[in-house]
Amino acid sequence: MAATDPSLPLSSSSNGPQLTEEEASRYDRQMRLWGLEAQQRMRNATILVVRLKGTATEAIKNMVLAGIGKLIIVDGEKVTEEDLGAGFLFRDEDVGKDRLEAAKSRIESLNPLVTVETITDASVLEGNHFEDLVRRVDLIRMNEVCRRNSTPFYAGGTYGLLGYIFCDLLSHDYIAPDRSAPKEAPKNVKKTTAYPPLEIALRHRWTDLTKRQTKEVKPEIVFSILAIWQYQSLHAGSLPDDSSAATELQFIANSLITAADVNKQILAQAPATLLEAISTTAAHEFSPVCAIVGGMLAQDILKALAAREPPIANFFAFDGNTGAGTVTRLAMP
Repeated sequence: MAATDPSLPLSSSSNGPQLTEEEASRYDRQMRLWGLEAQQRMRNATILVVRLKGTATEAIKNMVLAGIGKLIIVDGEKVTEEDLGAGFLFRDEDVGKDRLEAAKSRIESLNPLVTVETITDASVLEGNHFEDLVRRVDLIRMNEVCRRNSTPFYAGGTYGLLGYIFCDLLSHDYIAPDRSAPKEAPKNVKKTTAYPPLEIALRHRWTDLTKRQTKEVKPEIVFSILAIWQYQSLHAGSLPDDSSAATELQFIANSLITAADVNKQILAQAPATLLEAISTTAAHEFSPVCAIVGGMLAQDILKALAAREPPIANFFAFDGNTGAGTVTRLAMP
């Protein structure tokens, strides 16, 4: 997983403190939409966000307004001038300050009923420090550790005009309409979807997809994002920020496409023009793209908490060049 992306383990339960009168009044309208039990699950949720970048800013806004119980943010970096254009939490005078110092009061003002905890010491993400942190909030380090503790996991981010969301919800139960029920007597049924961890999802082979199915999910965008991840793993977490990286990105993407056995009639190799553009834009955040991907991320997290509709399964890719997004089922039935 790219180190620059916000990662969001979450924990929730319908059991726990009941809604107060103030909470019931504040959330009255949305409870009419998704019900008391769903709001209760959100109220009892604790969400951990790692790195306060543009996508995370938008996701935090929507989750806090919806009424999660507690938000914990870990970020040890300072506000830069680029941060000013990627979200709405920072002002010109914040440049040089700790991100969390500048943002905390503004996040709290969105919804005073949500507890906001900020941690500026990034060392909590290392070894036992992080283990202690997530045990305290019933959350665990990134996908692998989250899985060991049966904790759902989301990750999302943007690379210039591209964006993505990945989720591992373990075995997720939700309520869905019964398609077999007669129209005059509609009813809901409980469904369960099994999610794979990221490690397995990345080994997904596209062999079973038809030409049409392959074309619909826009594999060139998916493999461009995966190529960025591998580029980062080879460059100590750094993103490409110069046209000279285009050749390496192309080699990585083409290798991934071949290994995944993508239909060659649809995508024999990654488009050179796309990777050339990515090589100079991936390191930068664009506010509209962050807003869209962050909004989608928050919406899906709330959907998972409410357990009222099927969440993303399991990789969402957004192409800001066309304004379109697709969902690919990586290593899922």
